[in-house]
Parts: sequence; C-alpha cells; structure tokens
Amino acid sequence: MTDPLIPLDDDLAAAFQIEGWPVRGRIVRLGAAVHQVLSAHDYPEPVAALLGEACVLAALVGSSLKFEGRLIVQAQGDGPVRYVVADYDTTGTLRGFCRFDPEAVAAASAGFARPGAQSLLGQGVMIMTVDRGPDFERTQGITPIEGESLSLCAEHFFEQSEQVPTKVRLAVGSVDSGTGPNWRAGGALIQVIAADDARGSTEDVWDRSRALFATLADDELLDPEVTPQVLLYRLFHEDGVRLEGTRALKANCRCSADRIGAVLGSFPAEERADMVEPDGKIHVTCEYCARVYALDPETVAHQASASPSLRASDAAP
Repeated sequence: MTDPLIPLDDDLAAAFQIEGWPVRGRIVRLGAAVHQVLSAHDYPEPVAALLGEACVLAALVGSSLKFEGRLIVQAQGDGPVRYVVADYDTTGTLRGFCRFDPEAVAAASAGFARPGAQSLLGQGVMIMTVDRGPDFERTQGITPIEGESLSLCAEHFFEQSEQVPTKVRLAVGSVDSGTGPNWRAGGALIQVIAADDARGSTEDVWDRSRALFATLADDELLDPEVTPQVLLYRLFHEDGVRLEGTRALKANCRCSADRIGAVLGSFPAEERADMVEPDGKIHVTCEYCARVYALDPETVAHQASASPSLRASDAAP
C-alpha cells in the first residue's frame, strides 16, 4: 500500500493481500446502502443489526464470485426472528428483510446486552446459496446457528464446506456523523492459503494473522472517517498490505409491477379473486423494500397466460 491516507468512497467491497503472506482477505464498508435496507422497515434495533450482519456477510462472500449471479445468505430458526435473508447481486447491489415476532423480540431484548444471532434465531441453520441464473442449478451450503454473531456461523461454514481456515468479523451500529443517526456496517475476513512444497507450513503465519485480526474493533469498521486503507494499514502495516479489486455497493430491490404480477398470475383465478380489495385492486407489499403495488386484476389475468420463468424469491410479494 503506497499511501494509507488515500480516501475511498463508502459502500464498497474489496480484496486485500498481505505482502509475502499466504493469507488473503476481503473487506466491506456499508453506509447509505445498509441504511436504506434497514430503514425500509420499522425493525427493532436488534433485528436491524442482525439483518445488517447478513448484508455484510453476503457482500463479503458474494463479491468474491468470479461469475455473474447472486449470493444469498439466509438464517432461520425457532426463535423470535424466524427468518432473515440478504441477497447480493454481482452487479454490486444488496437487499434484505426479516420476519419476526415483535413481542418475542422485545422479551429477548430486556437484558443489558443487545441479543445476537443465537438469542434471536434460536435453534436453526444458516444457508448460503449461489445462484448462477436459470441455466444452472443452485448450490447451497448449510451450517448450524452458533454464537451471537453470524461471523461464527460463516467461519464454521468455510471450515466445513471448503476446509479453508477463515476468520470473520462483522459490525453493525447507528452512527451520527453530524446529520443524525444512520445505520452503518462493516466486515472483514481472512483466509489462509493451503501449504504446499513451495510455501512449506503456513501455521505460524496463520497464527500471527489471526492475532492481528483479533485486534480489529467494531468502531474501526463503522467509523466513516477510517477508510479501508487506513484500517488495513493499522492491522498489517509492519508487513505491508494492498487493497485491490474494489467494487461499489448500493441498495437496490429488483421488485417491479411486472414481476409481482407474474407471481400473482401463477395463483388460481379463484385465489386471485379473493385478493381483490374494495378499491378493485390487488395490493402487494414487497418484503424487501416495503414498496406497495396496487395491481389491476385483469392485467394480472393477462400475465397469467405468459407463464414467465420467475422464482418467487425474485419478486418477494
């Protein structure tokens, strides 16, 4: 890294490499993008924080994909939060939402500490899904919910599914930069590259990398004035580190009247008739962005004959 003080824009994902070390990493910083996702609904603070973690994790893993597609992080269980999902598209867009029991979340939040993943999701699983489009089968990896951060679930996921030692750090919080409190989020991961005849053992280097990574604080990941270069320089300046492959991120929901109508068109005519409200329209609220659509039943009926190839998760009615 030639100049640790060169600023980068917010809302980004990037890879980094420690000079001469068999260790690779990625970093994500989210400002306006995560605030847009979390503020679209009136989520309780712990629920918003959990969704923020899922968004960061989706961007950390999804931004490493070498093909066009989507990375979907979802977690579900028998706790106060039934379902949380974050959807990263390789164009750099994010969206996400939660389903939860407000009273159960309030009860779980009665203590001094903010409840995390295990307290909110209970017994359940985290699933990472790679979607390469309609011409390919989706691939999934599943790991149990463990610990109060999705970072632990991600570490176990990589250990089990790819046998790659991985450390993950996720942070979500409300930060006031002078214009009022806004949600911010950040995360980083490091992975060791397997030993070979040329490298020899990587155990000592991995131990040192983990020790340095463990000093990373939540406020460093959330502070808008601490750029990724500065943060990485603080961690690894003695050995040198370079940032590469920076990708801009933004919040964007793929819902549209046509998509919603296509999904509604897959329902039997009798069920669609029951959906019509007194104003003569079918009203649908997107679970991701909370936009409300008022669709004409006749238009939906015409779309029913088109039989489009559309996954329900793309429309999220």
